[in-house]
Amino acid sequence: MAPGYRADHVGSLLRPPKLLEARSERAAGRLGLEELRKVEDQAIVEALTLERQAGLDVFTDGEFRRGSWLTSMAEAVEGFVADRIVIEWHGPGGGAEASTAQVVGARLQQRRRLTEHEVPFLKTHSQGPFKVTVPTPSSFLLVSFKPGLTDRFYPTRRDTVRELALIVRREIAALVDEGVPYIQLDAPYYTSYLDDRVRQRLRQNGVDPDNAFDDSLEADRASLQGVGREGVTLAMHVCRGNSKSRWFTEGGYDPIAEKLFGTLPVDRFLLEYDTERSGGFEPLRFVPRGKTVVLGLVTTKEPQLESQDALVRRIDEASRYVPLENLAISPQCGFASVASGNLLSPDDQRRKLELVAQLARRVWG
Repeated sequence: MAPGYRADHVGSLLRPPKLLEARSERAAGRLGLEELRKVEDQAIVEALTLERQAGLDVFTDGEFRRGSWLTSMAEAVEGFVADRIVIEWHGPGGGAEASTAQVVGARLQQRRRLTEHEVPFLKTHSQGPFKVTVPTPSSFLLVSFKPGLTDRFYPTRRDTVRELALIVRREIAALVDEGVPYIQLDAPYYTSYLDDRVRQRLRQNGVDPDNAFDDSLEADRASLQGVGREGVTLAMHVCRGNSKSRWFTEGGYDPIAEKLFGTLPVDRFLLEYDTERSGGFEPLRFVPRGKTVVLGLVTTKEPQLESQDALVRRIDEASRYVPLENLAISPQCGFASVASGNLLSPDDQRRKLELVAQLARRVWG
């Protein structure tokens, strides 16, 4: 049976200013890779200390070696080209915004492993069980297929993510072989299929949202097929977008819950549940017995600290659908899914992480 990991967290942490400066210098060609790695190493050591002092059950490197949660793919695989897509953000400074994206513009050729430069340092310096995050194939189905370009090499979105599934599957198998105890797949775009406004925009762009959802599930299942699981926790994180305290989808899990929870071969689902825009806990009735739901009840989008008593009541409510022994607690998403981070201070972040750990001890002992 997979470990409980009651006090969990999604992975990314606020980047220290020195790290942001070093990455900027590296991008400008004024800093060598070895020098950047030294700055990253020091920042990761400090992040691991923060996680230990906060009392978390799981350690990460804060995703400090990445520009964002999914950049590891395009950095390791040739065939992506820079582009821009328009995202309708909600929240602080919301509205339509042209965001940088990596679209498939050639046959995909993997140059190196996605996380090969991350794992050795974590294995050496982590002060407890650690997780490594990997973007799902489904994360690229909507944003990395550009009609008129991608279809020269992959006829459909489905063909594209099938190719990416092979890459992700190899990565997961390698992480298992390396002895990584906890592997988390990040899949925020599943919530595009539950938001009526996004579904309508997809149709206007010639994408059938139901078919796209099915293709996403197929690719993600393929990436997990045949992966050895003994002693390894496999998890999937689903949220509604996370950039500078903003989000891009809204709505409860109801339209996707039965297929999402019932067919993906993972041990844990880390689910956003910090606000009313996530809906109620009723869809959790579709989570198979024995699987864990990590309730993302603590928000990373604003500094205000939640009430422990209110969170305990919400956990009690969720336990009507999933037994308490199969629940855990975490923030709803990372603190810095993109390097610029959410609108919180490092002290706010620390208090949020401490709250997660304190709540876990209160509820589960």
